[in-house]
Amino acid sequence: MTDTAGEPLGPGPGAAAGGRARRRRRNAALGAAVLLAGAAGAGWAVYARLSGNITADDAAAAELARYERERPTALVRDAQNILLIGSDTRAGDENGRYGRDLGGERSDTTILLHLAADRRSATAVSLPRDLMVEVPDCRKEDGTRSDPVFTMFNHAFQVGGSACTIRTVEKLTDIRVDHHVVVDFGGFKEMVDSLDGVEVCLAEPVDDAAAKLKLPAGRVTLDGEQALGYVRARKSLGDGSDTERMERQQRFLGALVQKVRADDVLLNPVKLYPVLDAATSALTTDPELASLRGLYRLVRGLRDIPTDRVRFLTVPRRSYVYDADRDQLVEPAAERLFALLRADRPVEVAPDARGTGAAEGAAPVGEGPSPAPVFRGNTAADGACG
Repeated sequence: MTDTAGEPLGPGPGAAAGGRARRRRRNAALGAAVLLAGAAGAGWAVYARLSGNITADDAAAAELARYERERPTALVRDAQNILLIGSDTRAGDENGRYGRDLGGERSDTTILLHLAADRRSATAVSLPRDLMVEVPDCRKEDGTRSDPVFTMFNHAFQVGGSACTIRTVEKLTDIRVDHHVVVDFGGFKEMVDSLDGVEVCLAEPVDDAAAKLKLPAGRVTLDGEQALGYVRARKSLGDGSDTERMERQQRFLGALVQKVRADDVLLNPVKLYPVLDAATSALTTDPELASLRGLYRLVRGLRDIPTDRVRFLTVPRRSYVYDADRDQLVEPAAERLFALLRADRPVEVAPDARGTGAAEGAAPVGEGPSPAPVFRGNTAADGACG
């Protein structure tokens, strides 16, 4: 029923239908709000969990602050140098499977990663653990200080952790280290497994009982345990040298980059979460990187770097003159490399460059400008199976 103006006079059929529609709209809005709140809460929970996985290396930050005046100055704004340290710690059940702790952690693998200011290239330089270097006095875990010593490079991490390693690298290269990341055995394995393995190409079969590694020749997808054995094995692969082991590590990292890029891991939250969960659980970083926000700022510019501009090489080295089981830098090739990194200039690599990594093609003095040096190495594009 309606009055003369046509308005409903009571709860007729039209009023009931309108009420139901309004209730449905209110319920839908309430449901959407609950879903949004739930999604936001879940998102925050995920963020908090992943950020909480990362261990901040506050002790190293405090130690480096003590020596700020003697540290190198960064020459190019926005260029970044990150020291990646693979720790052979035996702490914890997972890491303890790889042997007893015979005198503290050592840096089993150390890589200086340079990110160009324009984020169009990246250069990863392996530093041999047996390289003879000047290690400064460093704060030890018990609070005492070590004496300066000329010794193997991995002694720095063993005696004074990441801060001592960073100071040693900076004195060796005169390159400012902006950030550092320490990864342990267990974390490396879990990260590879979270990617469902990484494919490598083997020229011949591998049978290494010490590394628990038995693989056929050809294309092989390595799981975490196999990948760890592959990058750490020394005696049974190739010529048994640490140099060849570092080159194998570089090839594996190239294959890892290919895997992440090919599977669009960085763009797919479903694929990215388990990788981030595994990776962050394994990381100890400087305080600035010790959160998802810090890590994101670091890696967001890396997604667009072409794989042929992600370069891997070993610092120019040769056997130490007083001990063939140790290494020393090849000069002036090493200083040329360090100078290029300091100036944020491109580093060119080629697989057939000299075995020592020395720069090739330098014109004799008086015959015009020298061409750009070329170092022995490879790119991430070379890491894929052909």
